[in-house]
Amino acid sequence: MNDMPIPLSRRGFLASACCAAASPLFTPLAFAEMPGDNRFVAIILRGAMDGLDLVQPYTDPAFKLARPDLALTPDQGLADLDGRFGLNPQAAPLMPLWKAGELAFVHAVSTPYRNIRSHFDGQDILEAGGMGLQSKESGWLNRTLSLTNRPVHAIDVSSAREIILSGPNPSDVWSPRSSIGMGGDEMQFLIRLYQGDPQFSAMLKQAVGINAYTDLLYQSQKRGDGVKDMANMAASLLKERYRIASFSITGWDTHVQQKENFAHAISNLNDAILTLKSGLGADAWNKTVVVAITEFGRTVHQNANAGTDHGTGGCCILAGGAVRGGRVYGKWPGIQDADLLDGRDLNPTGDVRAVAAAFLAKQFGLSNSALTGTVFPGLSLDQKPDYI
Repeated sequence: MNDMPIPLSRRGFLASACCAAASPLFTPLAFAEMPGDNRFVAIILRGAMDGLDLVQPYTDPAFKLARPDLALTPDQGLADLDGRFGLNPQAAPLMPLWKAGELAFVHAVSTPYRNIRSHFDGQDILEAGGMGLQSKESGWLNRTLSLTNRPVHAIDVSSAREIILSGPNPSDVWSPRSSIGMGGDEMQFLIRLYQGDPQFSAMLKQAVGINAYTDLLYQSQKRGDGVKDMANMAASLLKERYRIASFSITGWDTHVQQKENFAHAISNLNDAILTLKSGLGADAWNKTVVVAITEFGRTVHQNANAGTDHGTGGCCILAGGAVRGGRVYGKWPGIQDADLLDGRDLNPTGDVRAVAAAFLAKQFGLSNSALTGTVFPGLSLDQKPDYI
């Protein structure tokens, strides 16, 4: 078998396959191996999710004054969480998780970003995990991988790899759309044809990456580009060899008609979290932490278009069986005009990086020195947070 003539050179095959795979994608799923059974999922909420709309301080009279068209009460479907905050009715499908202690929120958090409130800069800083825009060559999840001695092998076939898992440490990427120009029968033929050639077989796997292999493994599941599809595939892979996953949910930039646009985005978030839980199964879910974060919050006051503009302080969503749920965490700064940052934004009292760091420590045993020196340079970690 090894002596069989090969019409296309190995180098040529790899080049053509990788080029075919490198077309623009909806949003990739990125995965990495870590030792142990604990799992960590990062969901980037792109567009600046309005945490004040999701978790509303409905008992504060200033909230209704600031948002006459957006503020809700329990009489209007808002789900009371703790007698102070309420959950947007569009997120009602998540309430069973709250009651089971598998859902929590950390309010009034942000990255160190305090500039012109640009989505691009804000997301870069969020994913890079540093203090500013100076260092974007790697993401904080990628740097996490350097803290384990277990080798990770991967190939990137996506032209849209996100910063959070980019960097020198390998991680796999699965795209929602397969762009390899071969059918399943053709791929099966190539795998059988070269199974006797270990070198080529390994190179073939690298060339097509995880995309084609997961197509073969999960033929019974429809491959799609929706949030449910991504979450379902993430759950399938996290049940096997992977322990870290990340993906994005877009649609959070609600300058206009926020009620309608926010409802659609929340529906996607509901689908992502609930699909992860059902796909993982009880045992794996109990060892899982899902952290959903956004680049910055939105203004406390609604605008003239019944929407909100780019702000600062936001809300972090925590889910999973390894979360101490059923609580709204964070030091609340208040929303009176005198409490606002720059007279307009929820004043952040916590660093969203500290939330992620706390769960990386919990899930993978990382030390504070590793977290503040490697994963999140410049981050200050004080006492152990109460959501751990």
